[in-house]
Amino acid sequence: MEIFKALEAFSSLSQETRLRVFKLIIEFGGTGLGPKQMLEELKIPDNTLSFHLSHLVKSGLISSRREGRQLFYSANTDQVDDLIDFLKENCCVRDSRSKKKRKC
Repeated sequence: MEIFKALEAFSSLSQETRLRVFKLIIEFGGTGLGPKQMLEELKIPDNTLSFHLSHLVKSGLISSRREGRQLFYSANTDQVDDLIDFLKENCCVRDSRSKKKRKC
């Protein structure tokens, strides 16, 4: 993952409401979740939710799909895995106590 993509993802998750939305969406895996369910669960105004969903989509952390007239949002788990791998990329490489590379 490029540093710019990582920064965009972290920027997106650094806002409380977006982090709450993302954590809720990720609970539903590939099934996804509709905005109505999110509004009921998170108790936030619909225009606020729309703003934060568009920000998360732009960052690549979630995506939307249409089924008939309904939209469903799901987490891009590959993107999340890439972000975690980015953080762990150089894990323990300077640990002088270990002769071999540790798996973090």
